[in-house]
Amino acid sequence: MDKYPLIENHGLIGDLQTAALVTTDGTVDWFCCPRFDSPSVFGALLDKDKGGHCTIRPAHETYATKQLYLPDTAILVTRFMTEAGAGEVVDFMPVTGTTVTPRHRLVRMVRCVRGSMTFDVDIAPRFDYGRKPHEVHVTEQGAVFASDGLELTVHTVREPDDERLLNFVRSGNDLHFSLSLQAGQQRGLVLESAADGPPREIRLAEYQQLFDDTIRYWRSWLSKSRYSGRWRGMVERSAVTLKLMTYAPSGAVVAAPTAGLPEQLGGERNWDYRFTWIRDASFSVYALLGMGFTEEAKAFIAWLGERIKERAGADGASGPLNIMYAVDGSSDLKEEVLEHWEGYERSAPVRIGNGAATQLQLDIYGEAIDSIYFAHGHGIHPGHRGWTEMITVLDWLADHWDQAGEGLWETRGGREHFTYGRVMSWVAFDRALRLADASGRPAAAERWSRERDAIYEQVMAKGWNESRGAFVQHYGGDVLDSSLLRLPTVGFITPEDPMWASTLDAMEQELVTDSLVYRYNPEASPDGLRGSEGTFSLCTFMYVDALARAGRTDQARLVLEKMFGYANHLGLYSEEIALTGRQLGNFPQAFTHLALIDAAITLDAALNRRS
Repeated sequence: MDKYPLIENHGLIGDLQTAALVTTDGTVDWFCCPRFDSPSVFGALLDKDKGGHCTIRPAHETYATKQLYLPDTAILVTRFMTEAGAGEVVDFMPVTGTTVTPRHRLVRMVRCVRGSMTFDVDIAPRFDYGRKPHEVHVTEQGAVFASDGLELTVHTVREPDDERLLNFVRSGNDLHFSLSLQAGQQRGLVLESAADGPPREIRLAEYQQLFDDTIRYWRSWLSKSRYSGRWRGMVERSAVTLKLMTYAPSGAVVAAPTAGLPEQLGGERNWDYRFTWIRDASFSVYALLGMGFTEEAKAFIAWLGERIKERAGADGASGPLNIMYAVDGSSDLKEEVLEHWEGYERSAPVRIGNGAATQLQLDIYGEAIDSIYFAHGHGIHPGHRGWTEMITVLDWLADHWDQAGEGLWETRGGREHFTYGRVMSWVAFDRALRLADASGRPAAAERWSRERDAIYEQVMAKGWNESRGAFVQHYGGDVLDSSLLRLPTVGFITPEDPMWASTLDAMEQELVTDSLVYRYNPEASPDGLRGSEGTFSLCTFMYVDALARAGRTDQARLVLEKMFGYANHLGLYSEEIALTGRQLGNFPQAFTHLALIDAAITLDAALNRRS
C-alpha cells in the first residue's frame, strides 16, 4: 500500500477554525472547510483515488525531502533536493480570528533556492467527501472550483512584470501545470474558500504581509509560555499543536483534526475525532494554565459553562452533559459510514460523526469540575449563575454515580462499573467541596461529603483485586487499565501507598512494553470490536507522570526520552504506536500532546526537587 503516505509523514497547518495536513512530499491530502468537522475538500488521506488532493512536488524522478516548522510558528516548510537544485514549498494558513467565517486561505509558496527545479502541481478537490460534483472555471489570474454549497478559488502569487510561468492545463475538472524555477525565483498559490471576488494575481508584497503577520501571531502567542524546563522544544511544539486544534470562536479543542484513521491497519477501529470531548478539553486546562496560557483556559471554561447551562437541572440517566460536542456546542453527531471510500490503506469503514456521543461516561463530571477548581486557583472564577448550575450537576451525580457506564475508552461491549469512572465521581464531589470552601459559596456540603466518602469506600472494596494486587478496570474483574495511572494525579491515593506501588508494578508487567503502554488488553476484556490496537501514546505520558510522582524519576526520564523518539520529524504524535514503531490512529491527537505537557511539567518538578 505504498500509495498511502505514513500517518507520521505529515505536518499540520491551520487558522484556528480549520486545519490541513501536508505530506513530506508536498501533498495536502486532508483539508475540511469551513471548519474542522465540515466535509472534506481534500481527502486523499482516506481514499487516494476518490478523496482529492493538492500536490506540489519536483518533476524530477528522484529527490530527497525534508520538512520543518519555522521556529516558534505553525508555518511549515517542505524542502526538496535533487542533483539539479534545491527548492521548497512554504505552507500556512493566515489566522482568521474569533468570528465565525466561511473564508479560509491556504497559502502555498514555491521557491527555488539553489540551481534549478521544475515542480509538478495538481489541484484536484473532491467536495463533500467526494460526494458532490464540481466544475472548474479557469481565468488568466487563476481558477474557481465550484460545487453546490462551496467554492474554492485559486489565486496566483506573482509580480505583474514577472514571466508568466503558470499555465493551467485542465484534466476533466482538475488542474495541472508545471512550474520551472531558477535560484531566487518564487511563485505561489492561495486557495481561498468563500472568496469575495474572482481569481486575482497577488503581489509579493501582499504575500509577504500575510507571511509576516502569521509569523508575528504565532511568536507573540508562544512568547506567553512560562515553561522553561528541560524539554522546551517538545513542550512548546505541543502547545502550538494544541492551539492549531482550537476552534477560536468558541474556545473548544478538537480531539484531532482527522477522521477515520485506523487504530489497526485493516481493522474497524476508525473513528471521527473532529469534535470536542469534555474529558480531553478539561485536561487542556491543566496543560494550558501550567504553561501560562490563561486566555485559552478561560475560553474553554466559558464554553464548558455554556454546556452545563444548556441542560442545567436535566433529570434521568442520560445526565446533564454529553461526553462530546461539535466545536460550536451542538450535540447532533450522528455517525455514518462513507461506503464509497476505501479508507487509509483499505482500513474500512470510514466513519464520520460519532455514535459514542450519547454514551454514559461518569468520569467526565470529575474532569469538568476538577478543571473548574484548577482554573479557580489561577484566577478564573465561576460566577453566581455558573456556581448554581454546577450545583445541579452535582445533584444529578449524587443520584446517579452508582451505576454502570461505558467508560472513558468508549467501549461498545456493554456497560460496566468502571473503577476510573467511580474515582472521577469522587473527584467531582471532592473538588466541589474544596471550591465551596475556598470561595465561600453555598453548598450541599453534608451530602457531597457523604457521597464522596461512599465512593472512596466502594472503590477500595470493589475496585481493588487482592489476587492481582492492583486496582482493576471494573468491579468484579481482574483486567488492568492504564486509565488508573491517574489515581495519584487526582489525589485519590498517595504515590507512596503500598497499594499504589503494587498496582504500578502490575501495570508495568502487563501493560508496558519497552516503555510504551497499552490502554488495556481487549482479549481479556472484550470491548465489542474486532481486532487489536497499538500502544496508546497518551497512556505512555501518563505512565511518565505516575513514575515521577512515585519518586522513580530516573525511570520516568528514560521512558519520556524513549517516547520522544517515537514522535514524527516535527514532534507530532498520533493516537497510537504500532509494534513496528509507525504511528496509528487520528493525527495529531490533542490528548497525547496534553499528556506530554503534563508529564514534562511533573517530571521537571520532580527532578528539580531531587537535585
